[in-house]
Amino acid sequence: MVKRKELHDKKVSEKTIEKGLLIVHTGTGKGKSTAAFGMAMRAIAHGQNVGIVQFIKGPWHSGERDVLNKFPDQVQIHAVGEGFTWETQDRERDIEVTRQGWETAKKLIADPSVRLVILDELNIALRYDYLPLEEVLEILNARPDDCHVVVTGRNAKPELIEAADLATEMTLLKHPFRAGVKAQAGIEY
Repeated sequence: MVKRKELHDKKVSEKTIEKGLLIVHTGTGKGKSTAAFGMAMRAIAHGQNVGIVQFIKGPWHSGERDVLNKFPDQVQIHAVGEGFTWETQDRERDIEVTRQGWETAKKLIADPSVRLVILDELNIALRYDYLPLEEVLEILNARPDDCHVVVTGRNAKPELIEAADLATEMTLLKHPFRAGVKAQAGIEY
């Protein structure tokens, strides 16, 4: 164990770069947004400011939004969209509100006081071509050196995964919805 600790300590001491990360949470499993909001809690605990844009979900009530609204000096939350794509049935309107959300996201990313930006369900907006991928990648790649950006949602584009510093795929193994269990407060929202 002494030798193992020495090797581990040596590896850790060689890691000297500190920079803002581009993080992608994708996959069919639950936990993508939950992981991102956990990072928001961590940032808040360290006194950092957080900006959140929730694409697609829009006015859908969520417990995480209720909690984060209790930190108005540190957290800005912008819920855009009018519900999941199967609910709205108006592609042009979805594109319009996604564009508004993206304009807000760009301001948050450029704001030097914001250390962490969460772009919740942006992958869904990109999947349906509500925003041009090239523009999104350009902004994400040009983010300030100390700005962390987390992108969530299923079906992340390969180009976004390639640009990411960290990409995690949540894999669905089993889900209660398949057994007739509805979404529950505190678990899904």
